[in-house]
Amino acid sequence: WSVYSKPVPANGRELWTLFLQCSCVTVVIGGLFYNWMFASLEYSWHLSIAMAISFSLLLLLTLFLVHPARCVFSMIMPMLGTKQGRKLLLSTCIMIVVVNVTPNIINNIKTILQVIKCICKNSSESLLNSTALLETASWEFGDAIQENIDSINIHRPMNGHFKFSLLKNTSSIYQQMHLAGEKIGRDFLAVEVLVKDSVRIGNKLVAGFSVFYLCFESTWYLKNYLTNLRFDNFYITKKLKRLTMDRKEAHLLVGPSKNLIRPTGLKLSREEVMLCLVQAMLLTVALMLMLVLVAMDHFAFSVADTAVTKAAQFSVVPVALSIKYSAKIRILPFFLQLFRLPYEESSLQDFERNYHHYLIFSSAHCGISPTTPPNPSVLLVMGLLFCILYATVFLETYARRLCRKIAGSFFESWEEKRALYLYKKLSRKY
Repeated sequence: WSVYSKPVPANGRELWTLFLQCSCVTVVIGGLFYNWMFASLEYSWHLSIAMAISFSLLLLLTLFLVHPARCVFSMIMPMLGTKQGRKLLLSTCIMIVVVNVTPNIINNIKTILQVIKCICKNSSESLLNSTALLETASWEFGDAIQENIDSINIHRPMNGHFKFSLLKNTSSIYQQMHLAGEKIGRDFLAVEVLVKDSVRIGNKLVAGFSVFYLCFESTWYLKNYLTNLRFDNFYITKKLKRLTMDRKEAHLLVGPSKNLIRPTGLKLSREEVMLCLVQAMLLTVALMLMLVLVAMDHFAFSVADTAVTKAAQFSVVPVALSIKYSAKIRILPFFLQLFRLPYEESSLQDFERNYHHYLIFSSAHCGISPTTPPNPSVLLVMGLLFCILYATVFLETYARRLCRKIAGSFFESWEEKRALYLYKKLSRKY
């Protein structure tokens, strides 16, 4: 670390040590940069490789040649534990959840609509076929009536058949249902593409801004550290301790000042605790919104799976049509009774038929896509990322303390000036 934080290497051995350190850091950061662009931001692999190589070479030259750049880069690491680092992790988490959950929800909704379409198609086809049963029954019944009319020699031009106007051409109905299903499918596909593209573009913008702001925040911290002696200068450092011990004024560090904090201690001020709680509440709101999206995925899968299962278990509904016809003729019963003569009723041909039909609501020939179960790894990754996010909320204060320690190790002479300034300030107060 002493070689890495030196402004200029003292000899050739330190020079090669510095180059090896910068090379190792560059290789690791280049690999992470490639994985971030390819896996998280979903750039193409050749573009990700080209960007990673270019970034690694530029980073190697910058770290090896520019001493303040090494300090800024070193402070970026603890800065990942601050607000900007949380934004990066949160954007990655949102990208993972939306890209994996949204297609599942849309696919399961498609399956539900396919089940409804299948039931409508089969039930309408079965219902239309039942009209053919009515036509057959009416024609046979008409034949029976016509035979009875012919048997009693009533010579009149009569026809006992019923007239049914049946819908013979059902292709138009199926065509309309097919077009409606295709339109719904196209609409859902457009929504899925729109959501994916919007989230992808938004995630790239947030990620790019967060990385830029991380560099800016580290540079801004170093600039204030080197130009303002009062900036972030309330820590009991080793240089301050040695200064008070040399001047025999160690009581200054245990005096009435309540703002002094040991950089290696775990003590948090009241303001720091309140800020952590506010950040944790905002993070909880984001967690609730993501859990709602994951719950919608499970709910859509449950409904789709139930719909497919119940549709396959739909029983066939039997429909029975019974026609019973009986006709009798009385020939002059009044006159026969008047002369007390016996008479008989002549019974014509009876008609009794049963017709059966079955209403079918579901069929194995329906093209229903299988349901897509939720990916359990999404919930696991989201849980791990949010554990890290909650940890960074409470570690943000310590990350800033680490940034100050890094800056002090890179600019030791300026750290002595800051310690002297704080010492004089405490002396005046005392």
